[in-house]
Amino acid sequence: QVQLVESGGGLVQAGGSLRLSCAASGRTISSSVMKWFRQAPGKEREFVARIKTTGSTYYADSVKGRFTISRDNAKNTVYLQMNSLKPEDTAVYYCNADLSSHGNYWGQGTQVTVSS
Repeated sequence: QVQLVESGGGLVQAGGSLRLSCAASGRTISSSVMKWFRQAPGKEREFVARIKTTGSTYYADSVKGRFTISRDNAKNTVYLQMNSLKPEDTAVYYCNADLSSHGNYWGQGTQVTVSS
């Protein structure tokens, strides 16, 4: 079992920055693919960013160049640095851990609200 706890969300003006954290417990996530998703009101959950065990990253086009995903295996934590935030980035952000045969886990989410 893996527990994921997101933090760092909040209210920020357009153009501002936030850094989200996803702290894992119960099992190391060093061998897992970690992802961030988001879900805006009335919309489906959508992929935001991914980081592999190698450190290779991939981003949705809507956040490319503004968001950066990173991981600190020593702290069992994944981060999402969000810069140049836009009102359309407003959503609940979720952390996901894909541990392959050991399961797939979600956090409870953290709210990000960007005011115009």
